Amino acid sequence: MSTIRKKSILSSLVVYFGFALGFVNTYLYAREGGFTKTEYGLTALFIAVANVMYSLGALGMPAYVSKFFPYYKDRLAPRQNDMFTRALVVATMGFAVVTVLGIIFKDQVLARFNNAPMLQQYYYWIFPFGYGYTLFMVLESYGWQQGVPVLTNFLKELLSRLLIALLIVATTLGLIGHFDTFVHLYAFMYPLLALVLIVYFIQSGKAHFVWQKSVVTKKYWPKVVALCGYVWGGGLVLNLSTVFDSIVIAAVLPNGLEQAAVYTLAQNIASLIQAPQRGVIASAIGPLSQAWKDKDLDRINRIYHRSAINQLLSACILFSLIWLNFEDGVYTFKLQPDYVGAKWVFLIMGLYRVIDMGTGLNAQIIGTSSHWKFEFTSGLVLLAMAIPLNYFLTKELGIIGPAISSLIAFTAYNALRFWFLYKRFGMQPFSKATLYTILLTGLCFGVTWYLFHAYQGFWWIVARSTFYCILFGISAYWLKLSPDVDQVLATVRNRIRR
Repeated sequence: MSTIRKKSILSSLVVYFGFALGFVNTYLYAREGGFTKTEYGLTALFIAVANVMYSLGALGMPAYVSKFFPYYKDRLAPRQNDMFTRALVVATMGFAVVTVLGIIFKDQVLARFNNAPMLQQYYYWIFPFGYGYTLFMVLESYGWQQGVPVLTNFLKELLSRLLIALLIVATTLGLIGHFDTFVHLYAFMYPLLALVLIVYFIQSGKAHFVWQKSVVTKKYWPKVVALCGYVWGGGLVLNLSTVFDSIVIAAVLPNGLEQAAVYTLAQNIASLIQAPQRGVIASAIGPLSQAWKDKDLDRINRIYHRSAINQLLSACILFSLIWLNFEDGVYTFKLQPDYVGAKWVFLIMGLYRVIDMGTGLNAQIIGTSSHWKFEFTSGLVLLAMAIPLNYFLTKELGIIGPAISSLIAFTAYNALRFWFLYKRFGMQPFSKATLYTILLTGLCFGVTWYLFHAYQGFWWIVARSTFYCILFGISAYWLKLSPDVDQVLATVRNRIRR
C-alpha cells in the first residue's frame, strides 16, 4: 500500500496544481470582459463530444491495456511486446470509422443543435481534438501500467490547462487574432499531448513499435476481443451518460451554448472535488491488475477500504469549502453575474461526487477483475436511467435538471457496484470512520457557516476556508479517521529528523 500511497500523493499534488490552474482558466473564461458564454459553452461541448468519440473509437483499448498488461510484461521481452502498437493501431482504426460516420451524417447531427449555431461553424475542428483525446486516453492507461501516473497526470491535468491558459490570455490580449484562431489551436491540444507521451515511451524504452503478433497476443486475443467488446459497450454507455447532460443542454434549451457555459462552470468547480480520485486511480490500477492476477483478495480489500475513506475525507473538505464560498467567490472575483446561477447546480453535482468518492475504487476493482462483464450490465442500467432523466428534467427544470439526473442515476450506479462486490467477494468499503467523517463534516460546516456567513470579500474567503480546514483537520486527526494520515506524518517526521 505504501507504493500506491506515495504515487497517489505525488499524482494528487500534480492533479491539485492542475485543478488550481483549471480554476484560473474558468475564471479567465467567465470573468467580466472575458469570453462570451457562447464561446465558453463551445469549448465545453468540444470536450463532451470528444468523450463520445473516444468511447466509440477507442474500441476498449484502455481496458485491454489495464487487464492484460501483466501477462505481456511477465512473458515478453520489451522489444517483443506488441501491446503498445496494437492498442494504438486499433484505436486509430476505430476513430477513422467515427470520422467517416461523422462526415456522412453531419447534417443529421447538426440538425439537433439548432440552438448552437457556433457548433456548426466549427464542426470539423472537433475531429482532431477527439482523435488526440482518444490516443491520449489509451496512452494514459499504458502509462499507469508502466508506473508513471505522475507523468500522465502532469500532461492531462497540468500541461493541458497551462496550454489553455496561454491560449485564453493570448486571445484576450489580441496576440493570436480572435476566437477563430483560438479554436483552431485548441483543437490540436490533445494530439500534441499524445505525441509527447508516445515520444517519451519510445525514448525511455518503455514501449516499442512491434508489428509482428506476439505469442501472448495469439494466446489471449479471443479473450481480448471478448473483453473489449463488453467494455467498449459499457464504456460507451458510461461516457455517454456522463457527458449527455452538456450535449442535451446545448441541443434542447434556448441559447444552448450560453446555458451550457453556466452548467460547465458548476461542473468544472464540482470536478475539483474529484481531484484526489484521479491520483488514486492512476496509482492503483497497476497494483489492482497484478493483485487479481495473483488472486490476492486481501490486498484488493485493503485498497478498497483505504481508497474509500481517504477519498471521502478529501471530498467532504473540498465540497464544504466550495459551498461555503461559492456565491461570495462569484462576486469577489467579478465573474459575469449570470454565473451565480451555477450555485445550485454545483450543490447537486457536488453531492454526487462525494458519494462517488466515498464508495472507493469499485469501478476499477470490477474493471480489472475477471467479472468485467458486470461493468457493461451496470452501464446499461445507468444509461437507461440517465438519458431519459436528463432529457425530461432538462426540458422541465433547465440546467438544474441534468444535475438532478446525474445525482439519481450515478448514486444508483454506485449502489449496484457496491452490491456486486459485497455479494460476490464479501467486500464493502465502509466502516465507523465513514459515519464519523459525515457527521464531522456537517458539524464543521455548521460552525463555520454560523461564524462567517455574514461577511464577504477576499480576506473573508481566506479566513472562512482556513478556519474550516483547521477545525476539520484537527478533529479528523484526533478521531484517527484514516491510517494513511498517521503513516504519512510519520514519514515526514522521519525525513525532517534526518
